[in-house]
Amino acid sequence: MPLTRKGAATRRRIIEGAAEQIRAEGVFALRLEDVMARTATSKSQLFHYFPDGKDELLLAVARHEAARVIDDQQPELGALTSWDAWYRWRDKVLARYRAQGVDCPLHVALSRVGAATDAGRSVAGELLDRWQGQLAEGIRRMQEGGEIAPELDADREAAALLAGIQGGVLILLTTGGTAHLEAALDLGIAHLRTGNHRDR
Repeated sequence: MPLTRKGAATRRRIIEGAAEQIRAEGVFALRLEDVMARTATSKSQLFHYFPDGKDELLLAVARHEAARVIDDQQPELGALTSWDAWYRWRDKVLARYRAQGVDCPLHVALSRVGAATDAGRSVAGELLDRWQGQLAEGIRRMQEGGEIAPELDADREAAALLAGIQGGVLILLTTGGTAHLEAALDLGIAHLRTGNHRDR
């Protein structure tokens, strides 16, 4: 049965509160009592929206945070129609992950749910598909404008760029540094410009 507007707002408040709690205390310190206190909800309300308790809530947090990864890159990610736009997107990605640092609710929620489970793979797969799709669309737009070599495979180029970004993010989560992420973005964009006659 679809949620009412009020019900959807309550469910969203619980998810956002749990994400904030994870940022503040870490996933292993997450207690449902703390989420209820943070979001001013009762135990009956929480279990109404998340009958399976903490694991179901963490999966919802993972989906919420995965959507935020894309939303935080907008409108730049959806408007990659010039090299200036690509560099604005690059700057926004770096700013996002610098601000986040090693505290990533998506990563910790998936680690608790189990990234190798069907649910975990679904969340990660949907995120990467959306991200790669928007990058590929940006590459195609640039090809149509003669800014990127037409013989490049937009989907494979987007996949390679995204793989570099994800590697940089993983190193950031381990070390706290963004140098590898910055290198992946800069070299990925530079590669797309290679062979473009307008840059010669």
